[in-house]
Amino acid sequence: MPSSPDVVVVGAGPAGSAAAYWLARYGHSVTVIEKKGFPREKTCGDGLTPRSIYQLSEMGFDFEVGEFHKVTGLRSYAGDDLMLELLWPDHSIYPNWGGVIRRMDLDGRVAMLAEKQGAVVRQQTEATPVLESGRLTGVGLTMNGDQETLFPKVVVIADGSLTRFGRAMGTHRRRDYPMGLAARGYFSSPRSDDSFMESQLDIRDANGDSMPGYGWVFPLGDGTVDVGVGLLSTFRQWKSVNTSDMMAAYVDSAPGYWGLSPEAALSKPRGGKLSMALSVGPYAGSNWLLVGDAVGAINPWNGEGIAYAYETGRMAADHIHQALALSDLGLLQRYSQD
Repeated sequence: MPSSPDVVVVGAGPAGSAAAYWLARYGHSVTVIEKKGFPREKTCGDGLTPRSIYQLSEMGFDFEVGEFHKVTGLRSYAGDDLMLELLWPDHSIYPNWGGVIRRMDLDGRVAMLAEKQGAVVRQQTEATPVLESGRLTGVGLTMNGDQETLFPKVVVIADGSLTRFGRAMGTHRRRDYPMGLAARGYFSSPRSDDSFMESQLDIRDANGDSMPGYGWVFPLGDGTVDVGVGLLSTFRQWKSVNTSDMMAAYVDSAPGYWGLSPEAALSKPRGGKLSMALSVGPYAGSNWLLVGDAVGAINPWNGEGIAYAYETGRMAADHIHQALALSDLGLLQRYSQD
């Protein structure tokens, strides 16, 4: 492995793997640093819209794998009285279907696609920035106590919503933008082969009070479903909300055909906070840039982040490719404006 690859990508989630895939496909030497090892758990709704499916198709993902469950649309409730079943529409670019697959099964497969293009993926390795006079000059690696330093031309920061690497570069979240709160768990269900994702747009707490968010049930096709709730920090008492309690209230009120109950739970709720609406910045520096959750590329309306992770990773690869081809890293500043 070269000590000076063209690009180091910090994080092998959707954004990082997409950036690595396209950069390697363009012919650049790429090293991806993943703190954990695959397969790894990732708190997520596990749903893929047609927008995500398109990006995965562009990278040659095999949708015939047994862990992937195809869905044809979205079923949405607004309270108990209004329900719409919406098929994914025909589109000039995106397919008219989506899917559900655990991130534990998805992320490693996409990282392998980057490897097949020539990227080097180093798992269970921690990356830290090496700074000189405030400028990023290298990436320090630690694995099993061993240390080394890489000296890339560009660094793609794709280490998720906590983005420790990004914060070390001075990035921060705008406090006037919404924060997302979410929790999810897995349940056994007699309807796990449903062809629709489902959302409840009128989500309420245990007291029956309406909350700014929604609940979901995404079928996995293997006897289980992904169940969760997502909220926005757009109300005064959001810091006091317990998302596990919110999910328990949603499970109790979900349509009976899912067969949800505390006894059907296969895992404890997991969750956290999510930056949204591209609220983290600056988006780029002289030789680095942010992608995916690290830049807050999550839709505040529906909580979707995977599609935007693949897209921002690909956008970053395009800009880096142009900059390296012209030996002009100043072009990275365009990334922060697009």
